[in-house]
Amino acid sequence: MSAQGKVLLVTGGSRGIGAAICRLAARAGYRVAFSYVSNDAAAKTLVAELKVSGGAAIAIKGDVGNEADVLAMFAEVDRAYGRLDAFVNNAGVVDMKARVDEMSVARLERMMRINVVGSILCAREAVKRMSTLHGGKGGAIVNISSAAATLGSPGEYVDYAASKGAIDTFTIGLAKEVATEGVRVNAVRPGIIDTEIHASGGQPDRISAIRGLVPMKREGKAEEVAHAVIWLLSAEASYTTGSILNVSGGR
Repeated sequence: MSAQGKVLLVTGGSRGIGAAICRLAARAGYRVAFSYVSNDAAAKTLVAELKVSGGAAIAIKGDVGNEADVLAMFAEVDRAYGRLDAFVNNAGVVDMKARVDEMSVARLERMMRINVVGSILCAREAVKRMSTLHGGKGGAIVNISSAAATLGSPGEYVDYAASKGAIDTFTIGLAKEVATEGVRVNAVRPGIIDTEIHASGGQPDRISAIRGLVPMKREGKAEEVAHAVIWLLSAEASYTTGSILNVSGGR
């Protein structure tokens, strides 16, 4: 699945699933750009790693929940590479375990601003660069959803699940909207994956607690999600759009 010379932008790419996508993309020949919010050390380490392996890589600091940052992010990709062939909407947040009747409006607004509005803004900018309607040469977008979108995450974070349900619907709608413009849009729904997101949601032991609910009886690895993403971006998935691929161990 060679993508030699093509350009990929990944939001939230410095750690976890995003970093795994960047690594596999670089191996496939992509020139990589990724965004991150605050962890300068992780971003610099990943850029160095990708460059050592022979790939081109840049890190762009910015918050996808801020339109000015989104515009600056894409402008930097334009400046550095002069093109955009593939885009992964990976950046997102979770929050502390809570019932809906305990959630503040500040929490809800943050969740939707970053996970939903931010993802739509980023996809908007990607389409402007890829769509033949805008003079582009086509491309592919992959949105990172979650198994929570279908499970609902009761008693944990229904707001997060709702935000990912919105991503599923957005994926289907955008895919149909740009299907004749050379742009494919798909999504991946990870299940329980061994990343830092569980600790950031205040549940560092969550994987061990619910591992038994997964039919395969194990958590997934970030690389297993990344392989699905890279396939959906590739020419091998040329007739696939509007699809949502579960990478969840059967859950």
